[in-house]
Amino acid sequence: MHKFKHLPEPFRIRVIEPVKRTTREHRETAILNAGMNPFLLDSEDVFIDLLTDSGTGAITQNMQAAMFRGDEAYSGSRSYYKLADAVKNIFGYQYTIPTHQGRGAEQIYIPVLIRKREKDKGLKKDKMVVFSNYFFDTTQGHSQVNGCTVNNVYTKEAFDTGINSDFKGNFDIEKLEQGIKDVGPENVPYIVSTITCNSAGGQPVSLNNLKEVYKIAQKYDIPVVMDSARFAENAYFIQQREKEYKDWTIEQITFESYKYADILAMSAKKDAMVPMGGLLCFKNDDYFDVYTDCRTLCVLQEGFPTYGGLEGGAMERLAVGLYDGMNQDWLSYRITQIEYLVSGLESVGVVCQQAGGHAAFVDAGKLLPHIPAEQFPAQALACELYKVGGIRAVEIGSFLLGRDPKTGKQLKSPAELLRLTISRATYTQTHMDFIIEAFEEVKKNASKIRGLTFTYEPAVLRHFTAKLKEV
Repeated sequence: MHKFKHLPEPFRIRVIEPVKRTTREHRETAILNAGMNPFLLDSEDVFIDLLTDSGTGAITQNMQAAMFRGDEAYSGSRSYYKLADAVKNIFGYQYTIPTHQGRGAEQIYIPVLIRKREKDKGLKKDKMVVFSNYFFDTTQGHSQVNGCTVNNVYTKEAFDTGINSDFKGNFDIEKLEQGIKDVGPENVPYIVSTITCNSAGGQPVSLNNLKEVYKIAQKYDIPVVMDSARFAENAYFIQQREKEYKDWTIEQITFESYKYADILAMSAKKDAMVPMGGLLCFKNDDYFDVYTDCRTLCVLQEGFPTYGGLEGGAMERLAVGLYDGMNQDWLSYRITQIEYLVSGLESVGVVCQQAGGHAAFVDAGKLLPHIPAEQFPAQALACELYKVGGIRAVEIGSFLLGRDPKTGKQLKSPAELLRLTISRATYTQTHMDFIIEAFEEVKKNASKIRGLTFTYEPAVLRHFTAKLKEV
């Protein structure tokens, strides 16, 4: 029914796990016990797990072999220098701090950049605003916990699932500069370029847009942080869609992209393919004072700066994974798999964001128009999808966006999306067909799906641990 464009799989599924088949009755009980939150389901109760690509799926043979070379010295491990050399070669960044994952990097650099802006520019903490094309959850959470107001300056077409555009992840350059002027440049401690832009549906950012953002940042002396979880995906889209770079390699595009930031923060559990790991890196001496302060915080919160929450073997694996994640055939395979799933869903009348990188994003607002944003239609859809097919997915909408930290008012997301994240080298075409068929069943009952309200709501990053019930 759904013809898949054949491409060779460069990496094999490394581990085959037994799958527990469950009944509809079992799944209805399981999701109720999980407080209508798929994050709180047990893995053994899930048939196809599309919750995240973070730390899931297969690693390459080279990565597996690299772990045996790990130097577990507490300080000055040769494995650290192998990782730092990879960062220099791939990104051109001179200073590297390993972290246990991306949020480890965020909890270090955010308070340090705020203090620097306060000292150097007279930042007023009650007026702090930070800008991004769209912050993802932990970056937003760490920013807000440190007192920042978050301003996402995305383009008008970014969340319109009826429009196709090559670079829906781009910044709106005019909104960015006007926002900086409105708040005062001294009150902007950093700008975050998120590549690819997860909250917009895994959508890429053009190299030209990154250049324009950096030009504005330099004009106002504001550091740019590259949120780099999916750096290779973004380079692939630039190669395919930005004509100036069609003959460039992924490696060349990646190196060029990172000229237009000052700091690199990465959850390495995505494009670098490791089960655990992160990076915080600095391009040159321009922010050497921030680097040294971050090293101090690393000791306190992560570990000694030359391991930072990672064992030697994990640093060796990450050093290889950064290279392997840029494999041209691998990227083509992954992104074609997303195109296949999106095409199949739309063929049965399920509207999606245009195919992007690591996931298919279903427009739950259009599928469930009777559920208002404050009753979280995409979360309700996630629960129904699990009941029907044992498929676990994640909401990217108002539930994730949360409340205004100053007023407590629920914020309305520009789109109510359900993310179906495809774990690397794990699922086959048959799995994609099963997902499409499950959505056909969900669609038949869509008008009867009910919205949700809280029974327990944490103050920060609530979507991970909140519990809800049907309205």
